[in-house]
Order: sequence, then structure tokens, then C-alpha cells
Amino acid sequence: MFQRIWSLIIKELLASARDPQTRWVVLFSPPFLLVIYAFAITQEISSVTLGVHTQDRGVEARELISRFEGSTTFEEILYLRRDADITAAIDSRSVDLVLRIGPDFSRQLERGEPANVQLILDGRASNAAQILAGYSGRIVQDFNEDQATALGVPTLTKVVTRVWYNPNLDPLWSAVPALFAVLTAIVGFMVSALSIARERELGTFEQLLVSPLRPTEILIGKAVPALMIALASATAMLILGWLVLDVPLRGSLLLLYASMIIYLAAIIGIGLFISSLAATQQQAVIGLFIYMMPAVLLSGYATPVANMPDWLQALNESNPIMHFIVISKAVYMKDAPAELFFHHTWPMAVIAVVTLTAGAWLFRRRVS
Repeated sequence: MFQRIWSLIIKELLASARDPQTRWVVLFSPPFLLVIYAFAITQEISSVTLGVHTQDRGVEARELISRFEGSTTFEEILYLRRDADITAAIDSRSVDLVLRIGPDFSRQLERGEPANVQLILDGRASNAAQILAGYSGRIVQDFNEDQATALGVPTLTKVVTRVWYNPNLDPLWSAVPALFAVLTAIVGFMVSALSIARERELGTFEQLLVSPLRPTEILIGKAVPALMIALASATAMLILGWLVLDVPLRGSLLLLYASMIIYLAAIIGIGLFISSLAATQQQAVIGLFIYMMPAVLLSGYATPVANMPDWLQALNESNPIMHFIVISKAVYMKDAPAELFFHHTWPMAVIAVVTLTAGAWLFRRRVS
């Protein structure tokens, strides 16, 4: 039995190596996409155009404006002459944020009185607006504290921020672990979902059925190469993220690979289930797309899972991508304990058992 399965594994690996499209999609595109997406898909806001409308020419007003000018976040400063220019600039997206300073701003500060400034943001990009509001708020807060110190006015409690695990708030450190989990899943899905459908499309599926291989052995022979290829691609992405993108690996690689094997078993089980349903590779790709879109969107890659409704969080427990993103971030960002790995590995093991069993049952049913 083992000799028959090993022969099928070698045959699958050779078929993947000889197919130019498979070589690109499986071996070369994931590391390439990791580099592209790591820089493109980020929550960091840069190259922002700031609009400034000031009715005050005092020293304090100029000092506040200079702090915005000195920030690396704001690439260009556009000065507006009238209040009407603010509406036009926001509507045309010429500016992302407008700083408006009233005529009495400097005089009120000199007398030790509270003075207001207005920040006007474009709410059509809500996420960017929230981040810009945080950036601008910190600049104004630092200015207020310095002014209070210069005037001898008691300041409120000063908050000292310390960021754990990513002290420089480097967006790559947050993006790469999640991308690693998603792209590893895509490789496992693609190889497994196309395997049986490709045999049907090429007309070689009947040859497998008349061979001494049993249906279970065929599934094992299809699953193991997909696991090996996905592990090889994941290793390439790990090395690329560590050496090229300079994202640290602080956790246990042994625990990472152990959990990754279980993760890929769950992914491959889903892929084989889809492949058993599909008659052609095109149908397999469509089925893969239908599953992947909600799985990635609900995985916590783009938005925190904790912000989702309770029923959706419970449903998300059956999403292996969500579990492995947590594990991936734990390995990259911190040296997490083994309990965290176990907490997210056993649900993936249950998913793997269910999906592989379902795939084997459906395959045997389609064969019969």
C-alpha cells in the first residue's frame, strides 16, 4: 500500500513541477505577493495633503502650524484663504485634512485661556480619517503641553505610551504574519482543489480508478503532495520575511511547523472536498473563490474578530485561517507559550478530521 501511495505522490509532484502555470501559481507567486502586499496593504497613512486655514498670524498659531509641517505624515501643505475654500478642497479630495485656526487663538493662549482649533476630515474614507485624527490629536496634545509648561500652567496627567511587540509601530511587522497565513492557505487550496479536477479534465481520472489504488489511497496521494508543496512555499515566505523584509521571528519554529501541518491538513481537506465536487478546473477555481472570500474577510486579517457580532465570532471558530493568523502573529511578534498554540491548534485538528473525512466520503461516492 505504501509503495502505491508513494508512487502517486511522486507522480503528483512531477506533474506540478512540469506544469508552468502550477509552478508560477504555487512556487513563485506567494513570495512575490508577500513582498507586494506587505507594502501595499497597510494601515499606515502617508503622503497626506494637509489644508491650513488660519485667521491668526500670532506666534502660537505659527508654532502649531510648523509642527504639522514638520511631521513626516504630511507630505504637502495647502494654505486656504477663505472658509469656502475648505468645502471645495474636501469635496475635490485636494486635501485629506484641514486645520482651521480662529482669529483669537494666540491671544487666548497668551492669557492662559483655553483655545480651540478645528480639524476637518474627509469621512468618505473612514479608516483613514480615524488614523489622521489620531495623528493630528497627538500633535495638538504635545503643543498644548508645551504651551502649558511655558506659561507655568499646571498640566493634566501626561500619558506615556509604550507599545509592546512592535515598539516602532512598523506596519510590515503587522502585515507580514497575516499575509503569511493567508498566502499559505491559498497555496494549499490551489494545489488540492485543482488536483482531482485536473485529472478529470485531462482524462486521466479513469486511469487512476482502474489502477490498484483504492479511493482512500488516491486521496492520501493527492493530499500529501499538496502538503509538501505548501510547506515548501511557506518556508520560502518565512525566509523572505525574515531576511528581506526584516520582520523578526521570536517564537518557536517547531511549534509553528507543527501547527502549520494541522492547518494545511484542514485547508487541503476543504480543497479536496471542492475538487471532488468539481468536474473541471474552472469549477474548482470558482468553488475555491466562493469559499476563500468570506474565509479571509472573517479571519481577522482586515478587521478584528472581536469587533464582529457574537454569532459571527462563534461561526468563525470553524475558520482555520482565523486560528492560524493568531498563531502566525504569536510566532512573529512574541515568544508565545505552548498553551496558545494548543488553544488554536485543536479546533484546526477537528476541522481537518471533518473536512478530510467529508472529502473521502464524497470522493468514494462520486467514484461509485
